[in-house]
Amino acid sequence: MRRVFLPLLGVALTIAGWWLAVIVLEIEDYLVPTPPQVLNTLAERWAVLLEHTWTTAWETIRGFALAIVLGVPFAVLLAGSRIFEQMVYPLLITVNSLPKVAIAPILVVWMGFGAGPKIVMVLLLCFFPIVLATTAGLKSTPAEIVELARSLDAGRLKTFWAFRLPQALPQVFVGLKTAISLAVIGAVIAEFVGADAGLGFIIVQSGASSDTALAFAAMVLLSLLSIVLFYAVQLAERLLVPWASEH
Repeated sequence: MRRVFLPLLGVALTIAGWWLAVIVLEIEDYLVPTPPQVLNTLAERWAVLLEHTWTTAWETIRGFALAIVLGVPFAVLLAGSRIFEQMVYPLLITVNSLPKVAIAPILVVWMGFGAGPKIVMVLLLCFFPIVLATTAGLKSTPAEIVELARSLDAGRLKTFWAFRLPQALPQVFVGLKTAISLAVIGAVIAEFVGADAGLGFIIVQSGASSDTALAFAAMVLLSLLSIVLFYAVQLAERLLVPWASEH
């Protein structure tokens, strides 16, 4: 019950502090709406907001899945080849250091206003933490386990599947949980620059019309989406790596 009650208490106190600040500081509604105004907007425009939420969620999930499909094999290559790591790692760091907001307009020019730029932006934000965590996990296999595999005449492939990958999974999921937290941000950044759907598009449109209640409603849904996706990854971790959650 504590796991459920304490997070709900934290949310309730945050909302109460927000509401109190608006009242005490006498902030105008068009600057910061009150929680009831945001709830009314959610209720009145629920169908439209839900449609845009699904758009952002679908872009986020596809970009995150693509980051896993590309990032994990890339990390295996980095962990397995010292030469490849020395050749590629500086380039990987350079690409990761580029400001993603600056890349977003270029992606729109290249790929248009569809889902493509959003998926690529999510991929760019998720790729590095997945690669970094997976590489660290694969390199952290205890030497005695590797020696055990050799004593059993296990080849490199069998050693990887039976020993290295299970040992690396807890660290892999650290990267996945970090990446999924960034995935929604990536989708919204791309929607800010050029989109005709999605919660980022709603926030831009509501800001242009000074409809802050709608913008806050979209941000509430973005927060809920991030929470759902994060705990979905955490659930997958509990199912696939039950020994890690016991510590």
